[in-house]
Amino acid sequence: MNKIEHIGIAVKDLKASNSLFEKLLGVPHYKIEEVVSEGVRTSFFQAGPNKIELLEALDQQGPIAKFLDKKGEGVHHIAFAVDDIVSEMARLTAEGFTVLNKEPKKGADNKLVAFLHPKTTNGVLVELCQEIPESL
Repeated sequence: MNKIEHIGIAVKDLKASNSLFEKLLGVPHYKIEEVVSEGVRTSFFQAGPNKIELLEALDQQGPIAKFLDKKGEGVHHIAFAVDDIVSEMARLTAEGFTVLNKEPKKGADNKLVAFLHPKTTNGVLVELCQEIPESL
């Protein structure tokens, strides 16, 4: 793993949260994107080398809606940048972690993503992110 790619925060109201985080970080969001397969609308902020992803549920049966119902707003996941997501998934599986995806899938912000089950990471949902090459 190369670095923390971003921290994902589940929010109930993306518009209100964008306003709050713009004031907090002193910069506007740079992208809003829907990931229909995950039932989520995302908004990204870049503050120095750090990124924050706000996540609003589009689907009341989706993972973000379920998270908000169970835990309320707050940190949802921490994402790590990797160079080769497939080999990293294999390495982590061999190390005993439970990878929730059989294959990487397209996520927000031009990334291939996969998640590790929180039961194997001390309660933290971990996301692996690989930049999608322009050739794909």
